[in-house]
Amino acid sequence: MLLTCTDIAKSYGTKQVLQDIDLSLAAGEIGVLLGPSGCGKTTLLRIIAGLTVPDNGRIHLNDQDITNQPVHQRGLGMVFQEYALFPHKNVFQNVAFGLRMLNWQPAELQNRVGQVLELVGLSGFGQRPIHELSGGEQQRVALARSLAPAPRLILLDEPLGALDRALRERLMLDLRQILKDAGNVLGRPEGMTAVYVTHDQAEAFAIADKLVLLNNGRIEQTGSPQTVYRRPATPFVARFLGMENILEAKLVSQNPPFLDIGDWTLRLRSGHGLEIDLNAIHNSQFFLIRPEAARLIEPGTEAANIINGRLIQHSFRGRYQLITLTTNHQPPLTLKFELETAVSLPSIGETIQLAIDPGAIVPLESG
Repeated sequence: MLLTCTDIAKSYGTKQVLQDIDLSLAAGEIGVLLGPSGCGKTTLLRIIAGLTVPDNGRIHLNDQDITNQPVHQRGLGMVFQEYALFPHKNVFQNVAFGLRMLNWQPAELQNRVGQVLELVGLSGFGQRPIHELSGGEQQRVALARSLAPAPRLILLDEPLGALDRALRERLMLDLRQILKDAGNVLGRPEGMTAVYVTHDQAEAFAIADKLVLLNNGRIEQTGSPQTVYRRPATPFVARFLGMENILEAKLVSQNPPFLDIGDWTLRLRSGHGLEIDLNAIHNSQFFLIRPEAARLIEPGTEAANIINGRLIQHSFRGRYQLITLTTNHQPPLTLKFELETAVSLPSIGETIQLAIDPGAIVPLESG
C-alpha cells in the first residue's frame, strides 16, 4: 500500500474529532473522504499532510513512517478550495513556483510546466494573468502547480467547492481523468495516488476508486462507489445517500428469508451473500428498501411483496418520478420510490398498489 493510516485519533479539548481511523490506498488509487460537515474528513486530510498532529496512530507512505515528519519533507501535493494562487504572477510563474523552490534547471522546468498545463487543458495559457481566468481555469492552474513536482501523493480539500454547479459538473468529469493520466506524464507509471475531500456524493461517485464515508469522526463504510451505493452498510450511510425507506423488521425465516414489519411480510432474495444470524441480531435488524425497488401493478396481479397504500405526493424529476405513499398496513409506513417517467399514476389521495423487488431489500447494521 502506498498510504496507510493506522488507528488515527484526534481531539480538540473534550471534542473527539477522529477515532479509530484505519485507511489504506494502493498506488494509483483515488480515495475520496465523504461525509457531512464536521465529520472529521478535513482533519484527517490535514493529519496526512502534516498540518495537524494526531493524538494517536501512525501514518506510513511507501512503508516509511511519516507521522512526525515535517510537511515540506513529505513530498505531497495539495489543492485547496480557495486556489491559493499568486495574483501578481502569471499562469507559468504560478505553476513553476514549486519547481523553482526545488532548484529545477530552466530547460527541465520549462518542459514540465508545458506538460502539466497540457495535462489540465490549459496549453497556451502560460502568459495569462491570473485575474483573467475563470474560477474553473484557476483551479486547473492550482492542480497543475501541485502536480508539477510529481508528488508521491496529492491531497485535494473540496477543490470544486467554490465553483457553480454547472462548472463543477464539467470539472469533476475532467479531474478524475487528469489524475489518471498524470502518472504517465509525470513518470509515475503506477498512476497518481490521491486523497480527495468532499461533502458532495455525486462528486465523490464521479471521482473515487475507493469511497470512505465518515460520520462523527468514525468510518461508517469503505468500498467502491458502486458497492457503497448498492449495499450501504448502516442506516446513516443509506440516509446520507438519500435513501429513506429504512425499516426495523423481524427476520422470521432464513431459508427462504422473510421479514415481518407489523402485519406486512416481505421476502428477501437469497443467494446474494445474504447471511443472517438470528442469535447475533436478536431477531431484529434494520433493512433498506431501495428507492428503485417498486413497480406499479394492477389490482389482482400476482407478485412477490405486494404493498397497498395511498399516494400522498408526486414529484416529476425528469429521468424518473418520485412518489410518496402511506401504506395500509399496521403500523402504517411512509415510503418513497422512484418510478419510470412513462408510468401513469393515480391522483394524489387515491389508492396505489406496488410490488417490491426482493433483490432490492438490503440488510443494514444496527445503528
